[in-house]
Amino acid sequence: MSAAEETLALLLRVEGVPAPEREWRFHPKRRWRFDFAWPAEKVAVEVEGGIWTRGRHSRPAGYQADCEKYNEAALMGWRVLRVVPEHVDSGEAIGWISRALKETPHAD
Repeated sequence: MSAAEETLALLLRVEGVPAPEREWRFHPKRRWRFDFAWPAEKVAVEVEGGIWTRGRHSRPAGYQADCEKYNEAALMGWRVLRVVPEHVDSGEAIGWISRALKETPHAD
C-alpha cells in the first residue's frame, strides 16, 4: 500500500465514510483490482501514483492497460474515481468519494 493509500484509508475512517473493500477484484475473468471499492454502490477509487516520475500509470503501456481496465469497469456499471496523492492531501478525494456514495442508490 502506498503512502497516499494509507493516508486515504485513515481519512476515510476519520471522516466516517463507510469502510471500503481493499484490493477488490471486480472482473470475473481478469485479475484487475480496485484500490478501494464499495461493491454494493459500484463505486471504486484508484490512487494513481508515480505521475511525476514516469511511473507505471504514465508510461504508454501502463496508460493503455489502465484505459482497458477503466473502460471494462465502466461497461460493468462501476463509477471509478481516479485520484493522485495531492487530491488525498487536499481533501478533494474524500469529498468526491462522499458525494459518489451519497449519489449512488444502494442495491437491495
